[in-house]
Amino acid sequence: MALITYLAEDNATIARNLIETLEEICDVKVVGFGITQAEASRWLSLHDGQWSLAIVDLFLKEGSGLGVLTGCRKRESYQKVVVLTNYATPEIRQRACALGADQVFDKSSELDELFAYCKEQAKEHLTEEVRDAQQGAIARHNDAPSS
Repeated sequence: MALITYLAEDNATIARNLIETLEEICDVKVVGFGITQAEASRWLSLHDGQWSLAIVDLFLKEGSGLGVLTGCRKRESYQKVVVLTNYATPEIRQRACALGADQVFDKSSELDELFAYCKEQAKEHLTEEVRDAQQGAIARHNDAPSS
């Protein structure tokens, strides 16, 4: 089963190329895509417990990837959020991790590391413990009163 992934990226060319590559070599299925903080935060919240990986650019069309990170702080333990940015300075890495990023990758020099991370997460996602946790989160989400 592919790793259910959401992508927040405002550059259509980067998004298209990234989705194609992730799905081809990493056993990832990108099921959602947004170009603003509001779109990303809304999708991730509405699908609470149903996604396993979010890949977030820091600079979005409106808002910031840091805002998306903040909204993901109370996610399930199997849900990972990574930042993919052209500005992976030590300060940005530290700030993103403080806001809950599991990893930070530089778009220009660390794509291989991102792909390796995604492959590893896809393998971990296959464990019974992760599947049970995800099923429980989805059940809680489905049983929650809608607002």
